[in-house]
Amino acid sequence: MNTQVETYNQGLLEFIARASSPFHAVREMCLRLQVAGFERLEEASGWALQNGARYFLTRNDSSIIVFTMGREADPLRGLRMVGAHTDSPCLMVKPNPEKESKGYRQLGVEVYGGALLNPWFDRDLSIAGRVTFVDSGGCLRKELVDFRKPIAVIPSLAIHLDREANKNRSVTAQTDIVPLLQQGDEFDIRSLLAQQLEAEYGITGVDKVLEYELCFYDTQLPQVVGLAGEFIASARLDNLLSCYAGLQAIIESDGVVSSLLVCNDHEEVGSMSAAGAQGPMLDAVLRRLSGSSEQHAAMIDRSFLISADNAHAVHPNYASRHDENHGPLLNGGPVIKTNANQRYASNSETAALFRLLCQQLDIPVQSFVVRSDMACGSTIGPITAGEIGVRTLDIGVPQFAMHSVRELTGSLDPWRLAQVLKLYMEWREPLRAQPV
Repeated sequence: MNTQVETYNQGLLEFIARASSPFHAVREMCLRLQVAGFERLEEASGWALQNGARYFLTRNDSSIIVFTMGREADPLRGLRMVGAHTDSPCLMVKPNPEKESKGYRQLGVEVYGGALLNPWFDRDLSIAGRVTFVDSGGCLRKELVDFRKPIAVIPSLAIHLDREANKNRSVTAQTDIVPLLQQGDEFDIRSLLAQQLEAEYGITGVDKVLEYELCFYDTQLPQVVGLAGEFIASARLDNLLSCYAGLQAIIESDGVVSSLLVCNDHEEVGSMSAAGAQGPMLDAVLRRLSGSSEQHAAMIDRSFLISADNAHAVHPNYASRHDENHGPLLNGGPVIKTNANQRYASNSETAALFRLLCQQLDIPVQSFVVRSDMACGSTIGPITAGEIGVRTLDIGVPQFAMHSVRELTGSLDPWRLAQVLKLYMEWREPLRAQPV
């Protein structure tokens, strides 16, 4: 593995470790953008955009749009767009979560997204998210919290008490995955959060914690693993890996043409929200960049979106779950995802452009199509294409254990994806094939 790849992977692992919730992911992206010289915009303010300048804005603290005004080609001449999502399946703390059983203190959780539940057992868990509170002056405030250290666990039931566990184990979300926090004295989540606000920020005047959005997460740090360092093991690879690749690409791109990165929250639960891909955030920004209805239509026609969301690699223990001709391999290069029923937005023209970009960099490309007798997942690609009408491609880095609390991908492919996205954001040629 070369030094460039190792350096890139180290940055990726540090980013994921800090991005313990969608809110923390966006905060980490904002910090990196500010260091790189991007200017923060507010949706409620007027924008005085300049060619050659670079900007970003957030919504709900959990979605972000980053864009550059090309020095030689403004957005009206076409945007090179990349889309990803900041959320991952997890366990969310309920509004009234406190539970007591046999002297043990627990917190009730709700499953967010299509999580694999069995891997959550016997993990060292912590809590992160956003808290809204009233301070001692009566002002409504919000802050992000992250306990960082392990404060909870969901113990497995001993096999002696469930002899069929290795043959037929099912998980009941209401009763089986209730995290255990302590033994003995009562506690309430809002007092615990007030203490954490003081510990993290020195805020001593918390009058009352009103509401929160909190998720449990595994405290085990991301790692490069394998005898030769072939793999990356981490939580939230789906889809913080793509967020980081898009972020690095837009930061490092030369800024000659206009580009845009959108990372939406709520993809894992359908994208229907003010901050989700099926909401109005991206369309509102694009209309401000275009200026008029006629210019907007022309800009969309000249633009292109790459939806980057991890793909299913063929598992050596379950190879039969894949179509025999479409089994992507870890470290085999980015994957073009296609589906005849439009669960992915790729078509022959958009896929061909991506293959051309990879060819320019001598990066291998793979293909994924779900088995014809299995249901297909989806991404923000078809949703965004349907909302704004832009030509769209669905791609992603291959991985194992998607939606587990700890996932696995190859150690070469994340860097390869970032290189292709950077070239795409610098591509000076037209974004469509010549007409027949």
